[in-house]
Amino acid sequence: MVNHIVCWNFNEDLTDEQKKEAGLIIKEKLEAIKPHAKGAITIEVKINELASSNRDIALISKFETIEALQAYQVHPMHVEAGKYVKSVTCNRACIDYEE
Repeated sequence: MVNHIVCWNFNEDLTDEQKKEAGLIIKEKLEAIKPHAKGAITIEVKINELASSNRDIALISKFETIEALQAYQVHPMHVEAGKYVKSVTCNRACIDYEE
């Protein structure tokens, strides 16, 4: 199994209301990919609500194999979601690891 975790901050020029809306859109777009991505076990988006964190939003996902993760990364729905994510976020951090 391969874990894929990505975290971002929202762009500083967004208002709090815009950040909230952007978080919900990101969650909707990324979580909608799961039924279409062969080998995806889980795809969850978590929006930070605690001041103790230093990232605003996280994608936490698991895939059956590295090949499934690679296929997800080029899936048209992921590419389209990525365009939106890049337009409203910064400071991307990612870790992929096998269990």
